[in-house]
Amino acid sequence: MSLIRIFFLFLFLYLGAENSFGQSLPYQALLKTLYDSSFPVVKPAQVTNLATYQVLDAREKTEHEVSHLQNAIWVGHDTFTLKSVAELDKNKPVLIYCTVGARSEEIGKKLQKEGFTRVYNLYGGIVHWVNEGRPVFSKGKPTQKVHTYSQPWSVWLTKGEKVY
Repeated sequence: MSLIRIFFLFLFLYLGAENSFGQSLPYQALLKTLYDSSFPVVKPAQVTNLATYQVLDAREKTEHEVSHLQNAIWVGHDTFTLKSVAELDKNKPVLIYCTVGARSEEIGKKLQKEGFTRVYNLYGGIVHWVNEGRPVFSKGKPTQKVHTYSQPWSVWLTKGEKVY
């Protein structure tokens, strides 16, 4: 086997490899490009009780209706307004998420500017949440469906039923 073929075989195996958290290395690299390292994140495994958070869904309404974290409050992204969070406690922890974490971080920064003191982005978003075997809900019942924003983004979902 030529040296070039060995290199590409190694590269393919390396890029497809998963770490101990079940994330592929390309997915980890993607998240690093999307996130501001100064904005706090919480990994799904660190969430032992969702009830300790005010859980906010920063995806669009059609995405939220397919499935969401239990008791998540839809706030949207393109349609986000501060009115949607007016009733929330600014001192209680907020866990905000979207598909992979980019939109939620943007909304999370707006919340911080408005005085919310403990805002956390769900690392890897709903995709990582489901990939770790955590439940999502639709109309109050568990579901396997996950809206992945679009077909290209669906490649990162390894569990559940992809919807886009």
